[in-house]
Amino acid sequence: MAASRLSLLLLGASSALASPLVPRQESAATTTVTVTAAAPTSTAWDAGAVHEYPIHQSCNSTEAAYIKRGLEETIKISAHARDHILRWGNSSEIYQKYFGNASTGEPIGWFDKIVNGDKAGILFRCDNPDGNCENEGWAGHWRGENATAETVICPLSYETRKPLEGMCGFGYDVANGPTNFYWASDLLHRLLHIPKVGEGVVEHYAGEYDECLELAENHPEEAVRNSDTLQYFALEAYAYDIAVPGEGCAGKWTPTSSEAAPAATQTPTGTTPEAPSATSEAAKECHTHSDGVVHCT
Repeated sequence: MAASRLSLLLLGASSALASPLVPRQESAATTTVTVTAAAPTSTAWDAGAVHEYPIHQSCNSTEAAYIKRGLEETIKISAHARDHILRWGNSSEIYQKYFGNASTGEPIGWFDKIVNGDKAGILFRCDNPDGNCENEGWAGHWRGENATAETVICPLSYETRKPLEGMCGFGYDVANGPTNFYWASDLLHRLLHIPKVGEGVVEHYAGEYDECLELAENHPEEAVRNSDTLQYFALEAYAYDIAVPGEGCAGKWTPTSSEAAPAATQTPTGTTPEAPSATSEAAKECHTHSDGVVHCT
């Protein structure tokens, strides 16, 4: 029995001696070094660019809110007009209707300039510095030689303009409704008057709906720079693609749509106005062009 125990002890000692020695692992200390990199020098290529249309301090909070929203809607309808052309090119029936066989580059450029162009120096104001808001039927005007980058919005605009979400509502259709029925299309027109935007190229080559369609057929090179055509196209593309998808509200033009429309009248204080028809509400609104010609719609 003692011999067996001795054998086991010797065997254990032999195994221990045969095992390799494992060095003890020492815990390594980790040191974190924080290096503060020098701030890079600003190299923004568009430093100083203005991305929102400026509104003059003469506009009170309500007026500024209306104009700001109207400009946002102008950008929205212009962006869609651009995107419609980028998607469909001149194969679009709406494009062919308003621009004929003209190349797509120019109208894409005008719409994109409204959306992405630098807005520095452009100004919308409400203080009637030239006194034109006192003229009957004037809802706003470009200041022309007095200040080529400025547009005045008169009180009549707040009474008559409709929001873009009302597209195809209020009895409106593209063929018979005025191009300035909505804030979006009205301010689109006003922006195109500004030399920084329209570059003196976008002008009035045709006005009425039927005249614009005729211009597209006979002079497509003018149609792509006709302010009314650009409005009509933006309105119809938005109505067909977005407001009432696949249907829109193009309408069928009738010669008396605008000719027989009565002038806009003021609503007496304290009364609730009825919703006017789309063809009469904005009748005979006027503004001045760079050549001094007064244009009324």
